[in-house]
Amino acid sequence: MASDSAARSITYGDKEYDVVSEGLAEILKLKKEGTTTTAKTQSVFYNPIQQFNRDLSVLAIRAFAEDLAVIRRLRKEKQIARQAQGVQQGRKRKRVGASTEGNNVEQTLDAAVKRSKPDDLDKPDPAPTLEETDQASVVRSEPAVTRDGESGNDAGLIPTGPKALTSPKSIPEPKPTFRVLDALSATGLRALRYAKEIPMVTSITANDLSSAAIASIKLNVQHNVVGEVVKPTTGDARAHMYNAASSPLQADQRLYQVIDLDPYGTAAPFFDAAVQALADGGLLCVTCTDAGVFASAGYLEKTYSQYGGLPFKGPQSHEGGLRLILHAVATSAARYGIAIEPLLSLSIDFYARLFIRIKKSPAEVKLLAGKTMVVYNCDTGCGAWTTQFLAHTKEKKAKNGDSFYKFSLAQAPSSTPHCAHCGFKTHLSGPMWGGPLHNPWYIQRILDMVPLLDKKIYATTPRIEGMLTLARDEAILDEPTSEPKSPKPDPPSNDPAESAEIQTTQPLQAFPSLPASNRANHPFFVIPSHLASIIHCTSPSDAGMRGALMHLGYRTSRSHTKPGSIVTDAPWNVIWEIMREYARQKAPIKDGSIKPGTAGRGIMSKAREKTDVNKAKETLTQVLNKAESVEDLKTELQAALYRLSNPQVAAEDGNTGNDNPLEPGTLTINFDEALGKERPGKKMVRYQANPRADWGPMNKASG
Repeated sequence: MASDSAARSITYGDKEYDVVSEGLAEILKLKKEGTTTTAKTQSVFYNPIQQFNRDLSVLAIRAFAEDLAVIRRLRKEKQIARQAQGVQQGRKRKRVGASTEGNNVEQTLDAAVKRSKPDDLDKPDPAPTLEETDQASVVRSEPAVTRDGESGNDAGLIPTGPKALTSPKSIPEPKPTFRVLDALSATGLRALRYAKEIPMVTSITANDLSSAAIASIKLNVQHNVVGEVVKPTTGDARAHMYNAASSPLQADQRLYQVIDLDPYGTAAPFFDAAVQALADGGLLCVTCTDAGVFASAGYLEKTYSQYGGLPFKGPQSHEGGLRLILHAVATSAARYGIAIEPLLSLSIDFYARLFIRIKKSPAEVKLLAGKTMVVYNCDTGCGAWTTQFLAHTKEKKAKNGDSFYKFSLAQAPSSTPHCAHCGFKTHLSGPMWGGPLHNPWYIQRILDMVPLLDKKIYATTPRIEGMLTLARDEAILDEPTSEPKSPKPDPPSNDPAESAEIQTTQPLQAFPSLPASNRANHPFFVIPSHLASIIHCTSPSDAGMRGALMHLGYRTSRSHTKPGSIVTDAPWNVIWEIMREYARQKAPIKDGSIKPGTAGRGIMSKAREKTDVNKAKETLTQVLNKAESVEDLKTELQAALYRLSNPQVAAEDGNTGNDNPLEPGTLTINFDEALGKERPGKKMVRYQANPRADWGPMNKASG
């Protein structure tokens, strides 16, 4: 685990350094900085508090790399199958009319040459790539002995053609390309850990604009002996990524499979370049440490300029911040026909960390408007909200059975200017990302690694397990119940040969993507203690609140962004009815505690004992709006008053005012703590306590 106290020292040149270990990597800090505090300026930025961020990033990228390897393997198998099918068809055609076996060989050779590109015949043979070695043409030689010692017609297949090898084993298959860009590398610690802890990585570019940072990176690369993998570069990260996107080199030589953005502050200025420099299906890792902007209403003008939306005010502000960041990435990518899929989006301490898979798909980009929403938030009143998606997307079936989407403008507004529950004014938030925040199958893949990790190397494992479990369970409508059964991944090992010897019983399967049109139909969460403060009563227990919701058939979970939170698919009118019933059954409100003109007074005015009065008001309001003349008004008022004074008449006429059998005022609410109590299981660190005094983002580097 990284530590500010020097465990040992080392000398390079005439300077003495403290060695700081984290994961399998080590970085060097000048001896004078060995006892720095969070308030002291550093020449090169390093924050030990973010070890959780780096530990999580290693596991997240490794899970992504394993999935990418599976996808590549499946593509290769399909390619081989198609090639084999084509060869078999070619052999059948050549057998027709063949007089001798020698003629067959000559015809097959001619066909192999003709299938090659004419331009390739005049060029020197390039080194075969992973896919090209599979595409080599083959001819039949004399019958040979198979591995089992038997002669077979297929045993003598040898490669031929311009891209062929003289022997199948003469040149080993190259390692599949997996390029990583650490765009703002500082000390290079992330690049060092990726190089030493992710075996699939073939190349890592550690870039920084600071010359002092590059000098530190080069020294750390030399100390960790990873010079063959980690390449330091100096320059603006945006220019580097734009050059990668526009370079004439082949895509596998210039684009990156993973780009990690971890700036001091916001990462928004780098989004446009990053989405273009990623290969199709690549992973974008984003850290934003400006929580005072994306999760606060104090600088809403800056929030809009950075992320293209207005912040969400209230306890849910950090989830709103995650959605604003995703909105900024999605809109940047959409301009280039690139769609995004959030795999994991976390609000951690003072920053946000997101892992986003991108896909070049103009068809999926068309779905973005239907997954972008604004929120009408009663932030000064009861805290209720209503979402409004910008477009309506409807899936339809064509005559041949294929699916397609019909796009239309959404009906607006979805809310009145005043809150339907307390009567206070609502305020606008967004536009923001209205799709899922996580892919639960991807999270489960990371969680499968946790039991195999060395806790001495990954010191933040308990928190990783707790937070990811919460994030996985947030998606109450997309729980990973159908997660592909796969063997546990190999644990990280200091000895690559030892790791290579660990064999799985069956190959990993690719984790599925969520449907591209999926919306977050139940975003954000409620906090029972906050609801209780509105109506001035004691707070219900978490188990009691969950039990009441579950008793009514609604689902519940927790949010990783806030302790004491409840994620549920229950509507707000049901949530407030539960709170009113709690005050009536369990915690009576003292007289005079709710002042006139407050949100609590508006909420409690709809209590069950006032249902008749509220219905009478609604009936009379409808009469006033319906009447077109004074005579009509008199007639309708007399009829309405008569029905109110004679309920039996209204019942006979079928006009009881209770046409909805699920009206909240008629629900039977049971605060069943046994039902709402979480199942006993492994104790986990769900919400992190402050790791030390005076901790936080630290001061910016001065070098």
